[in-house]
Amino acid sequence: MELVDDQMCFVCGKKNPAGLQLDFELVGDAEVQTSFLPTKQFQGFQDIVHGGIITTILDEVMVNGAWLRGVRAVTGKLEVRLKQAARVGERLYFAGRMLRDGHKTVEMESWAATAEGVIVAEARGLLVKVGR
Repeated sequence: MELVDDQMCFVCGKKNPAGLQLDFELVGDAEVQTSFLPTKQFQGFQDIVHGGIITTILDEVMVNGAWLRGVRAVTGKLEVRLKQAARVGERLYFAGRMLRDGHKTVEMESWAATAEGVIVAEARGLLVKVGR
């Protein structure tokens, strides 16, 4: 399988008018980060960000953390812990890092925090390398 970036990814695709169009940045040798300002269209219950949107971004942080380092991989397993409600209208800061780069898989972790540094969600993922 060949992974082709046609810029239509829901999370980071710049050509996807319905997408989030987030930017991902490598920080130092270990981390990747992005931020997201959730509006009402991304809520679950009133004024609370839908957990599925947070989960989607946590997953994308991990995939981009590998991709930006030249590791082509897709999510094989994802475990998420939603720790606290995130509020609509309050920017969330997402970060992640590679824990292990194996022969066929990559282990990653990611998290989402408020501006005050309160962790609202955490994830661990096992990515499967493709197109080597």
